Amino acid sequence: MVEKDSVAQATSGQKRRRIRWILEGAVLITVVFALHIYQTRGAVSGKAPEIRGQLLDGTPVSLGEFRGQPVLLQFWAIWCPVCRLEAGSIHSIARDHAVLSIALEDRSADETRRWMENKGVSYRVILDPSGQISGRFGVKGVPTSMIIDASGEIRFVEVGYTSEIGLRLRLWWVGR
Repeated sequence: MVEKDSVAQATSGQKRRRIRWILEGAVLITVVFALHIYQTRGAVSGKAPEIRGQLLDGTPVSLGEFRGQPVLLQFWAIWCPVCRLEAGSIHSIARDHAVLSIALEDRSADETRRWMENKGVSYRVILDPSGQISGRFGVKGVPTSMIIDASGEIRFVEVGYTSEIGLRLRLWWVGR
């Protein structure tokens, strides 16, 4: 009889642990989802606003040039440690996909270009020292990544660190 009670108690304890893990997982997922909604609350959705500017080398560029293909729109700054961490991933993605990045910098184009050269990265960069472009997109923090589909619709918005594989999967998803 004692043996049956021990088995029943062990089984009951395992069930309670499983239920607790499920509940803790649900709470964690809820918190992550709520944080994502909070971080992206001001970001624009739908059709992406037009961007016209000059790249670091003075070449004119517009977001409209990328119509017909998915594009990663990346808002970043040199002073942002997470942005510096992501720079290599953005460089790698730019080899295979359209990338336009907006640097929220009050530095000159030469300073930004030198920083990128020292970091060993190159991708299209428009400086946004006044925050005018980032403001039109509702960017509240950096890094902010937006995946825009071939028709110009913003399909994904992420604030904070996003892995290279995560960005690549999103680009693949909107481009299929």
